[in-house]
Amino acid sequence: MRGAKVLVTGAASGIGRATALAAADAGALLVLTDIAEEGLADTAESIRAAGGTVLASRAFDITDYDAVTAFAADIHAEHDALDIVMNVAGVSAWGTVETLEHRHWRNMVEVNLMGPIHVIENFVPPMVRAGRGGALVNVSSAAGLIALPWHAAYSAGKFGIRGVSEVLRIDLRRHGISVHLVAPGAVNTPLVHSVDLVGVDRDDPRVRKLTAKFTGHAIPPERVANAILRGVERNRFIVYSSFDIRFGFWWVRKFRYPYDFLMRRVSATFSRLLVSKSS
Repeated sequence: MRGAKVLVTGAASGIGRATALAAADAGALLVLTDIAEEGLADTAESIRAAGGTVLASRAFDITDYDAVTAFAADIHAEHDALDIVMNVAGVSAWGTVETLEHRHWRNMVEVNLMGPIHVIENFVPPMVRAGRGGALVNVSSAAGLIALPWHAAYSAGKFGIRGVSEVLRIDLRRHGISVHLVAPGAVNTPLVHSVDLVGVDRDDPRVRKLTAKFTGHAIPPERVANAILRGVERNRFIVYSSFDIRFGFWWVRKFRYPYDFLMRRVSATFSRLLVSKSS
């Protein structure tokens, strides 16, 4: 990380902010972006206050290809190719196929898949041409490794970026660019508290109980940030933030029938929480 020019998307909060701070502490030169202007400014200010370096910071929506392209052009004009690109920004919505609306599906794919693709399109080819190698980090999810109930729309984007990463891991190897797929589980970030639970009454005591249980299991974003930096340093493809995700992915591949049985039970439990449209 020391002296490397590092792009971090989603740097205003959560994993993105924690990763930007950790990278700065390790001596990286940061290029930051997020859709939340105030949070992004706070991250940049915190890095500079601690003696770190922020080369550039700009608030925009990564689903806007033209905005990403304009930002990349400005960065490359002033700083040449970057060394490490980290796609961290993401959103989440959970629901069943009969409760999810088209906007939920589109948003999950636009932000969690097309957003990273826009970044990859604009920042990775200059890294290839520079010939210095580097690293590409894509944050997926446990839902990008394991089929979880109510995660169909979310997994559309997260499984998608996993597939992109699998291919780029092969294609970019000859250029000395390593690829890292981050698969966190529950992380105590604003995303956990703001996840869109479609078709569910959040004030239902049963929902509150499940939400509290999920949040209580969540790990701090700093732990994920440290895992990301360690994963890049050790050239790990899949970067796990906790043992349960590593074990879960192994268990799914080895014990398919028990996994299917368990997921059907979980899905049935969740479905009892659905709000009737007639009520």
